[in-house]
Amino acid sequence: MSVPRLVYDDDCGFCTFCVSHALDLGEFEAVGFSSMGDDLRARLPADYEECMHLVTDDAVYSCGEAVEQVARRTGAAGWWLTAGAKGLPKYPTAREKLYRWAADRRGLWGKLARRESLPE
Repeated sequence: MSVPRLVYDDDCGFCTFCVSHALDLGEFEAVGFSSMGDDLRARLPADYEECMHLVTDDAVYSCGEAVEQVARRTGAAGWWLTAGAKGLPKYPTAREKLYRWAADRRGLWGKLARRESLPE
């Protein structure tokens, strides 16, 4: 299996910070929106610029589900909370609403997070 790709808005300082942190914790290939090829773009939803994505050989995870998958694959703090919550009614809806709430405030989070460049 090839390395999962994290596809993200490379114009967003907070997005870059988050992806940089994920790269520190696990094995992913970072691909910014500005540098992805047509093959990758074809696998993403039409509104791909609305959130980050984790693309594997077999699946595409978007938005909150992508964050959940990254947390699970890296063992990031709290990943077990999502594992336990998965069986709860309305969990996917709540996960996506939380993702959208955070994403809609990424300008604020970007001010709080230290801007980091991705390794090449």
